[in-house]
Amino acid sequence: MSFSFRPRRSVLAVPGSSRKMIDKAKGLPADEIFLDLEDAVSPLAKEQARSTIVEALNEDGWGDQIKVVRVNDWTTDATYLDVATVVGGAGANLDAILLPKVPDASHVKALDLLLTQVEKAHGLEVGRIGIEPQIENAIGLTNINEIATASPRVQTLVFGPADFMASINMRTLVVGEQPEGYDVGDAYHHILMTILMAARAHGLQAIDGPYLQIRDVVAFRRSAQRTAALGFDGKWVLHPSQIDAANEVFSPRQEDYDKAEMILDAYEWHTSAEGGARGAAMLGDEMIDEASRKMALVISAKGRAAGLQRTQKFEPPAS
Repeated sequence: MSFSFRPRRSVLAVPGSSRKMIDKAKGLPADEIFLDLEDAVSPLAKEQARSTIVEALNEDGWGDQIKVVRVNDWTTDATYLDVATVVGGAGANLDAILLPKVPDASHVKALDLLLTQVEKAHGLEVGRIGIEPQIENAIGLTNINEIATASPRVQTLVFGPADFMASINMRTLVVGEQPEGYDVGDAYHHILMTILMAARAHGLQAIDGPYLQIRDVVAFRRSAQRTAALGFDGKWVLHPSQIDAANEVFSPRQEDYDKAEMILDAYEWHTSAEGGARGAAMLGDEMIDEASRKMALVISAKGRAAGLQRTQKFEPPAS
């Protein structure tokens, strides 16, 4: 399991055709901002949106956000122009390409090859720009392990719920909520866990899709908590009002972070010669061992990435 990537707790979607919204997004505390050339941009506005995105990426005013562009999928006639224009014009200021509607590994491999050609043509570092495949249909979920390993550029696996729900004929029009009649459990559990297992098996991040009722932050938080509890790394946000909730939900609680750091320090000391070289020991009233250390590493890494600071210090027991 890899946590070398920067955190993506909140992934803000911004229409690439709206310079006003792009400029506003620059100062927001989202971990990632993706400028959209796909669904949020009408066919007649895509050419101008490419130029708008290039211009915006090359300007100052950005914070520490991961900067991503969602291109159109390979079944359209826009993918090549999206990648050639955006990467050719602003590749030095771009972190990844979000590729929608990925059905199999060939779509990721094709993007990898195109990115490599554009990078070489414009003197960019080859391989630095990542790929975020978006899983939006049944065939993509079936092929998810091949998609996850299709290129070393792949950094995340992203769930696209609206298109996915349509692809399996799910009987609902409300993205992010349970379909009427499904009153026990979670209708999305298999989909989410399949994405999560593939991400963890291959050292990638797993990102949940959007909650479309943008004014209902309480419901957004409830939706985010479900996927955060499973182990997802973040969730799309469609409005600035959702950013703080996402950042909070996908960060460890302070008490959990402190406990994780205490477990790591205690385990290191107890397994040392000075601490008695024990494989299992007590931390307060709780036994800790190697499995405890592994779980603590997860919480500790996420807490550090979120900028949390310790409020407790481990003290070895008096001899």
